[in-house]
Amino acid sequence: MGEMQGKRLAGKAAIVTGAASGIGAAIAKLFAAHGARVAGFDRSAPSADVAAVCEHFAAGDVADEAAVNAFVGEVGQRFGAVDVLVNNAGADVFGEPLTLTTAEWQRNLATNLGGAWNFSRAALPFMLERNAGSIVNIASVHGHKIIPGAFPYPVAKHGLIGMTKALGIQYAARGVRCNSISPGLILVERIERWFEREPDARARQTELLPCKRIGTPEEVAYTALFLASDEARFINAADILIDGGRSQLYHE
Repeated sequence: MGEMQGKRLAGKAAIVTGAASGIGAAIAKLFAAHGARVAGFDRSAPSADVAAVCEHFAAGDVADEAAVNAFVGEVGQRFGAVDVLVNNAGADVFGEPLTLTTAEWQRNLATNLGGAWNFSRAALPFMLERNAGSIVNIASVHGHKIIPGAFPYPVAKHGLIGMTKALGIQYAARGVRCNSISPGLILVERIERWFEREPDARARQTELLPCKRIGTPEEVAYTALFLASDEARFINAADILIDGGRSQLYHE
């Protein structure tokens, strides 16, 4: 499909957070394959294939405002622009509400919502200067449906979808779009580790999905590619669910 349509991000400068593995790695590789100059940011070191496609990569915490500002400034100077920002970095934070520590509560918001805000705030001036840009936030089905035992993660993801809509409307007339993607169950490393710990989990989770298969990081990456590209130039303040239809089912 990509070869038929050519380089869909040719000449664009893109930042991808959480780029070292999983969905972020798939996005970084696909963006580079479609002509983007990619800068990656992650707490972990990238794998060799990700390092190969990132023209610039830095290790850091998305909750560290100073580190984010320095990184985005360096990318803007090196690339001459920031055309696309993908806020993918996040972390699972689950706990019983009444025993959840203040530190866990704050870490959830600082990473899963604050990180996207830190990067958006740093990248927006570069986009507004050129009256063009696309921000893609990786939210979650947790931002639509509540899964018991998953508190406070969905609080941040609901907030991320809200921020997506608010920023999209705020800057729509100035050429900047902001959209989000809400993945469901995707075969990333932490899910594979879960299946290793609970051998029956893979079959059980697969059966719950209407399509009877689990999603792949590449399927999320192709949606991010579309939203980042000029093909999606009239899509703004929207959220796209990528969950095989599971969130539409009613379970007795």
